[in-house]
Amino acid sequence: MNVTALCTTLAEQGFALIPQLFDEADLAPLASEIAALPLNAAVSQRAGSRYGIRNLLGLSPRLRRLVAEPRARALIEALVGKEARIVRSIFYDKTPQANWQVGWHQDTTIAVQTRVDLPGFHGWSVKAGVVHVQPPAEVLEQVLTMRIHLDAADETNGALAVIPGSHRHGFLSENAVEDQLRMQSQVLCAMPAGGVLLMRPLLLHASARALNQAHRRVVHLEWAVSELPGGLRWSTN
Repeated sequence: MNVTALCTTLAEQGFALIPQLFDEADLAPLASEIAALPLNAAVSQRAGSRYGIRNLLGLSPRLRRLVAEPRARALIEALVGKEARIVRSIFYDKTPQANWQVGWHQDTTIAVQTRVDLPGFHGWSVKAGVVHVQPPAEVLEQVLTMRIHLDAADETNGALAVIPGSHRHGFLSENAVEDQLRMQSQVLCAMPAGGVLLMRPLLLHASARALNQAHRRVVHLEWAVSELPGGLRWSTN
């Protein structure tokens, strides 16, 4: 794995693919633990199937062990910094009962411990007991998202599509999004199980509904190293 090449790709394209960082022996116990999590405010379920879990890191000891393994930790430290920590963790699964489509968008919020009103931070909300806010673009530019694929993802089950380079333009208006879609070709991020998609939050991305009955389970982790201003603190979940 060429970390220098990954850094260059992330800077220029806003995303990078690692086809195989983990194997079945790593992921099968994690998937089983997630499936057995008791229902609470952070766990979304339909027809007995869990399709969304917020604050996953605080609920999953196996996930904490997985991201602390040398291969994962060395990668994140090289890309984010030695003090990198997870500041948001979410589980997604497209199922027949929860088969959603997500239009083109940027990830524009962060999770924090408590609300502190500061210039440039707005759109406050609470999701599963965790405070969220939209920060200035420069904060999001320092965040790295890691999407660990527990299942293969392709055009049949809602793999993520991205617009390369769209992260370099800050927050995009609706008209600017349309311009990006018109000028740039989208890329489908097909991944095998055990693969990892790295991306910047401001990269335009979308996801279609699944066309089959298979799972598309993804662990979404956001990493950061820099401190927030004015007493605002990152969430630890």
